[in-house]
Amino acid sequence: MKESFEDMVKLIEKLRGPKGCPWDKQQTIESMAKDLKEESQEVLEAIAKKDFDELKEELGDLLWAILLTAQIAKEENLFDVKDVLDEVREKIKRRHPHVFAGEKFDSVEEIFERQKEIKEQEKLEKKKKK
Repeated sequence: MKESFEDMVKLIEKLRGPKGCPWDKQQTIESMAKDLKEESQEVLEAIAKKDFDELKEELGDLLWAILLTAQIAKEENLFDVKDVLDEVREKIKRRHPHVFAGEKFDSVEEIFERQKEIKEQEKLEKKKKK
């Protein structure tokens, strides 16, 4: 899986490179908003239809749009795909203390409530940093 992911990142770098695709090279973070929205909608439609072959394809298209956006951000010295992965990994760990921090809950509802508390805590910490 690691190799497949790295191959995809390299593919996107090539598309954005000197001998790459004119369309890919002209994209900006702002222009990718439309693609991200459309691909997300197509994922939702495939789920609604329970068309799992289509879902697989649409998830790939969405992932491509995400990775392309991250590549553009890297080129603009904002962040890169590793930063995205690191941030989401840490967020998931924080929001699942019953799996990663030994907290105990008696129900899914309690887990959900704890996750809401964690999200609120995260928002407060972001405000303090600004």
